[in-house]
Amino acid sequence: MDAPRADRPPTVRQLRLVVEAEDYDAAVAFFRDALGLPEQAAYSGGDGARVVILEAGRATLELANPAQKRMIDEVEVGRQVAPRLRVAFEVDDSRAATERLVAAGATEVAPPTVTPWQSLNARLDGPAGLHLTVFQELRSPAERETLDGFGADG
Repeated sequence: MDAPRADRPPTVRQLRLVVEAEDYDAAVAFFRDALGLPEQAAYSGGDGARVVILEAGRATLELANPAQKRMIDEVEVGRQVAPRLRVAFEVDDSRAATERLVAAGATEVAPPTVTPWQSLNARLDGPAGLHLTVFQELRSPAERETLDGFGADG
């Protein structure tokens, strides 16, 4: 697959992950208040319908083949735990974020662990059935590219 051409503007402006939360108030308290995602907008409708849109910084879509997914689970947790979908949030301090999120109701699956790709990653099970990673980058992308097995694909 060819990379996007520099003379063509991107066609996607935003990645929005829509999650049905059975306990809406607990999910909002967790992601907005404990994790610190700023509220962009909130709407309500008939029959008690409610939605909140939370800012999550820069969005990326990480596609991994099954072998890579297994390797990440093994490095971060020591065993296979993640479902097909895992949501990862970059934070300034993985240890503090993990403590704050556990206090807000998350279950710690694995404590902050330094990965071979030089980030400090913790695994949590959060509200709305989401399996989460909170990660803190320990090296810049340029520093990481000098490590074995890292760099641009293709």
